[in-house]
Amino acid sequence: MDRHVPFEALHNFRDLGGYRTADGRRIRPGVLYRSDSLGKLTPGTPDWSRFLSLGIRTVIDLRYPWEIDHQGRAPADDSYDYINLSIEHRPYNQAALPPEVDPGPYLAERYLQVAEDGKKEIREALERIADASSAAPLVFHCASGKDRTGELAALVLTLLGIDERTIIEDFTLTELAAPALLADWQARNNGQSPTWLGFGRAPASVMRGFLNLLKERYGSVEGYVTQALGVDAQSLSAKLAANLLEPAPTTHPPLTYRRAAPQDAELLVRLRDSVALWMLARDIDQWKPSEKDATHFRTRMTEGEVWLAYADGHLAGAYELWWTDEAAWGPRPADAGYIHRLMTTPHLAPPNTGRALLTHAESRITATGLPHARLDCLSTNPRLRTYYESAGYTVVGEQPAKDGGLGSPYAVTLLEKRLP
Repeated sequence: MDRHVPFEALHNFRDLGGYRTADGRRIRPGVLYRSDSLGKLTPGTPDWSRFLSLGIRTVIDLRYPWEIDHQGRAPADDSYDYINLSIEHRPYNQAALPPEVDPGPYLAERYLQVAEDGKKEIREALERIADASSAAPLVFHCASGKDRTGELAALVLTLLGIDERTIIEDFTLTELAAPALLADWQARNNGQSPTWLGFGRAPASVMRGFLNLLKERYGSVEGYVTQALGVDAQSLSAKLAANLLEPAPTTHPPLTYRRAAPQDAELLVRLRDSVALWMLARDIDQWKPSEKDATHFRTRMTEGEVWLAYADGHLAGAYELWWTDEAAWGPRPADAGYIHRLMTTPHLAPPNTGRALLTHAESRITATGLPHARLDCLSTNPRLRTYYESAGYTVVGEQPAKDGGLGSPYAVTLLEKRLP
């Protein structure tokens, strides 16, 4: 359902495939991966079998040699080449930073240091990535798969023509792995906690700040590649595109639906958090990660319905269906179903999945004999209101102080659709 390839020991192994360029192409899935430390892999385990099944031919380890000596490297195997390119030259201890340090400006400055200190290693990493192809997939990684890995990923994605909001979003997806990465650190440090509250976190402000610093100093990422790395950015971009991009598909598998069960609750939390990160990268102040936990979704399954949509076996989206919604609509007769948390998997769901989910929800309401579908959206999100209006919903009112259970009431627009 998401970019994270599931492993037991690895928490931040992701496929960069599926991101789209402005000209309608996409990064070919299964060719370019980013990860936390592959030193956590152990031969003979299911994790090791899964890793080998990806057909990876090159592993680029961005850590210091002393990190590799202390924490291990990817197990040697004849199926791939291993190279250590330590792009960071000035070590710093994030865990020991004082709690008041703001991750945004602090890490953005550190990333700029890395970009200027590690020019030789970054150049070689980019050139090796440009040689990757469907016949020779590649993975690059550091310790947590966040900072050094995130910086290199941002350079690659920019050179491929991926828009900046998506690059920022890709960086923030480490947030989904942050609790597990923190637990690993605590396990290595006798159960202690880092003093820095930003440890393991990947807020959008970090990557946004780093890209802005590169632009201030070099004019653009391409300017950095040409001026600092001594590589013709246009030629490098063309080679990356030739090997890593493909035309976006024009046909898509049909959606299938199933009603969610309690064991799907964590899956739904992850989907919602992924959508929240997509929003934050685009300055849409609506959802935040971790606002809804598994208990929320299990409650919604008990009191209403939760549905999952799949495309070719992969999760494409989900929605909740309620039978009452007094927080937004007040006391009402039982004449409607209330659609909530309409979610599609960012970048990976087939086009028009959201509209298909709406139609499916409306069919469920109709099946109960109720005449109306109702929903609400933030009054500060006119784009979403327009989307629902284009699907046949009519604005019927405003609720200026909806209490969504998060401790801070907010204004919503109420929309309704008469069902056949």
